[in-house]
Parts: sequence; structure tokens; C-alpha cells
Amino acid sequence: MRDRGLQAGFAVLALFVGADLRRELLLTATYSASAIVASMLTNARRTAAVALASVVVAIVVGYVDDETAGTEWLLRAWLGAALGILAVVSAVVRDRREERLRRMTVIAATAQQALLSSLPSRMLDVDLASRYVSATAAAQVGGDLYEVAQTPYGVRLIVGDVKGKGIEAAQVAASVLSAFRHAAAAEPDVGAVARALDATVAQLASDEDFVTAVIVELGADQLTVASAGHPAPLLLVGRSVTELDPPEHALPLGLGADPVLLTHDWPPGARLLLYTDGLVEARDRRGRFFPLDDHVDGLRDPSLDLSLDHLVDQLVLHVGAHVDDDLALVLAEHRP
Repeated sequence: MRDRGLQAGFAVLALFVGADLRRELLLTATYSASAIVASMLTNARRTAAVALASVVVAIVVGYVDDETAGTEWLLRAWLGAALGILAVVSAVVRDRREERLRRMTVIAATAQQALLSSLPSRMLDVDLASRYVSATAAAQVGGDLYEVAQTPYGVRLIVGDVKGKGIEAAQVAASVLSAFRHAAAAEPDVGAVARALDATVAQLASDEDFVTAVIVELGADQLTVASAGHPAPLLLVGRSVTELDPPEHALPLGLGADPVLLTHDWPPGARLLLYTDGLVEARDRRGRFFPLDDHVDGLRDPSLDLSLDHLVDQLVLHVGAHVDDDLALVLAEHRP
């Protein structure tokens, strides 16, 4: 992009000089418009090169052309120099703004990585894999979250989505994860865990803020799901796929969540996909939602990581550009 900016600047300069020499227009004062074009596309150093070239060419044209000599030509040359300086200053300001944006992006990405540390590949008799996909190229901190905990009751997982984005959402997500680590080991069932997290979110968030979440306990042969306004997990057993939708839908965390528990068999070889709504609510250019059911077979790859990579690739192909919402994925497999 920076080389193209330099080329564009010199191309505009050549266009102005050519028109000037053919007597179509008197453009000496506007030669530095080429530097303004360059300042929008390249850095300050290259913009300065275009600005200097435009001033030098204006002086040379005025020197060899008697018709443009005199006080009027000097005024035009000074005006061209002023425009060139303005272009360089504009490029400096833009460079500094882009550098601040790059630093903020790095800070945001670091904060997101600290918030969502990689899950262990195995815990007790459960293999695990996770993915987080940021919604923007600037990697803005979002509120999607996931965590796993080893407890006396088995492996417990949470996947959640804080309403909103930015630092406030990240702070709520961090508090939810901290509360989950404590409650997962202390509470007797995942319903009690959900109620404890609901109390935490209610203390932190405003009346209009909430967190959707699904909490799962993976035991020796059964799993238990507590859903608080969150998309239902998918259970894959052999060739069958089951959506673990609760018998009654509960409110999200922070709004009085008291989920009804759902219990299901958890045989060896079964896989469980937990995800945030950034997956199923992703739309293509025609407004069609991502068809998760059509890509379930890709989740049966022997490698959990490759299974999630395949799912993310299909999502990107579906939307055709970048995802509009953050996305968190956790895939668990029962391997005694």
C-alpha cells in the first residue's frame, strides 16, 4: 500500500505537469496536490519525497517558461510549497494515529489471550480443544468466554457470551471466569454453579446487562447441562447428533438465572460441541444463517483441533469476509 501511494503521487504530478506544458491549464500551484494524494496512501517520508519533487518541478517549469515567470509564478511556487508541507504534516498525523491503533490492537489481543488461556488438551478422561475468533481485524476485546475445571464431581465446562464488547465486557467476563473456578469446585451441581454466577453478574452489571452461558458437567457415563439463555450444545455419538436443548429455557446470568438441568448419556467416543451465538448467527451476503447441521460431519475428524479448524474455515467461507461477532468454540471428547 505504501509503494502504491508513492506511485500514485508521482502519477498525479506527471498528469499535472503534462497538462501544464500543453497549455491546457496553468497548474503550477497545484503540483503539490500530488503530495496530498500520497499523504492519504503512504507514510510521511514518501509523502515528503513527492512534495519535494512537486516543488522542484514547479520551480523548473517556471524557470524555463517565460510566460509563467515573475511575481505571479513565485506566489504559485510558494503556494505549492505550503501545500506540500501540509501534506507531510497530514501524513505524520496519520502515521502516529495508525501506530497508536497498532499498539491498542496488540494490547487488546494480549488481554484477550490472558482472559482466554488455552484449555488443556486432556483433563481426567476428557480430551479438549478450543478456538476463539475475533470479530474485527483490530482484534477488539470481546465478551466471549470459556473455561474448564477439574472438580470432585467430574470435569466442568463453561462457555458464555457477555452482552456488549470492549473493556467493560472483558471485565465482566473475567469476573465470571473467576467465579466459575471457585463455584465449580464448591457447588454440588451445575445448577448451583449457574445460580452462583448469576449472583456475581447481578452485582457487576447494570439492569440491562447480562451473560448467556452454558455449564456442563462431564461425569463417568453421564453429562449434565445447565443453560442460561445460551445456544444448546451438540452431542455427537456415532452418526447421531443430538441438540441438548433444556426442557425449560432459563434467563441469562444476571437476570435471575435458575436453569432446569438436563441429563444425557455420555458414552465413550462421544463428542460435545459448545459454542457462542457468533457461530449460528453468522450470516452470508444473502442474510442466510450459518448452517451448522450441514457441517457436523467435519467435527468427527480424529483430531479435535482439526475438527474445530474445519468448522472455522467453513464459517469464514460462509460469511465471505470477516465474522460480525466474536466466536468461542469448545469441543470435548469422552476418552476413558
